[in-house]
Amino acid sequence: MNYGILYSRLPAVLEGYSDANWISDSNEIKSTSGYVFTLGGSAITWKSTKQNVIAKSTMESEFIALELAGTETEWLRNFLANISLGIKPTSSVSTRCDCQLAIAIAKNKTFNGKNRHIHLRHNVIKQLLKDRTISIDYMKSEVNLADPLTKPLGRKLIDETSRGMRLEPI
Repeated sequence: MNYGILYSRLPAVLEGYSDANWISDSNEIKSTSGYVFTLGGSAITWKSTKQNVIAKSTMESEFIALELAGTETEWLRNFLANISLGIKPTSSVSTRCDCQLAIAIAKNKTFNGKNRHIHLRHNVIKQLLKDRTISIDYMKSEVNLADPLTKPLGRKLIDETSRGMRLEPI
């Protein structure tokens, strides 16, 4: 109640953070995806949701989350291009992920997996990379702003990621 997001930092650069938590306990069958987008260092949109398919591995759940974030990136870029905020369009939006294997698969030109739902997501990400809508960069999990949206964390990491989104006392 006593906190708010401060919007004042320039330049207004759009950045994304993607994360997933693969089946956190034995009662769960679906993973959780999460993303956070910042503009000028302040959070403008975020989401935490159960995935609509059952991922067979951590990499698969991270890849599904990356595609969800990629789709949001495309929408945000188009939205910001159509309103006048004095924001200079960037060649691509840096989307950060803490799974190096998911990044490697996303950047691979061909998909060798057998799962159709991953193949379709790979095509979406491949097109976003080709169009330079997104670029995908590795980021350690401890500093990934989307991390608290997918799993319970200790107080220290919650505080750090909240500050990373510019959540401050009012």
